[in-house]
Amino acid sequence: MSLTLVLGGTRSGKSAVAEHLTAKAATGGAAVTYIATGTATDPAMAERIARHRARRPAAWSTVEVADAAELPAALRALSGVVLLDSLGTWVAAHPDLDPDGAGLAAALSARRGDTVVVSEEVGLSVHPPTPVGRRFVDALGEVNRAVSEAADRAVLVVAGRMLELGPALALAPTVVPAVDLGPPPAEGEA
Repeated sequence: MSLTLVLGGTRSGKSAVAEHLTAKAATGGAAVTYIATGTATDPAMAERIARHRARRPAAWSTVEVADAAELPAALRALSGVVLLDSLGTWVAAHPDLDPDGAGLAAALSARRGDTVVVSEEVGLSVHPPTPVGRRFVDALGEVNRAVSEAADRAVLVVAGRMLELGPALALAPTVVPAVDLGPPPAEGEA
């Protein structure tokens, strides 16, 4: 069973690419479940959700996950092929929580069926320079990294084109040696 992470910026085509990959994974007649993490909070979001629904095959079932804590359990409970769209809306819907990227990655890895996960690449979109905006960027970045490390495959979608990403690297934390600069200069000295 495989785990594929599909990353991209806003309106990059990442969901359409993920739907295509999901349909290919289900060619043997496997059941497909679409996990939707977004809710219609305004007319524009309602229109986006309607477009996504209209594109999906009628045979695919949909599970809406409104509570952040429900997502890992929902993933473990489902069989067949799963398309999870998207981690960005999941993180954004719960700004008070610190999403557990490692727990989500473990739930994804434990699945017995193929899984395709869509997420926004935080470096490719504009985010408000507010404390909430920075928390979102940090949280989604951490979740994306955890899922990427667990994924068998990761792709980046730019302008509707899919780029294969190389394997995740197990990077050790950077250690910067302490440098003794001596005592600070006295007042008036430079």
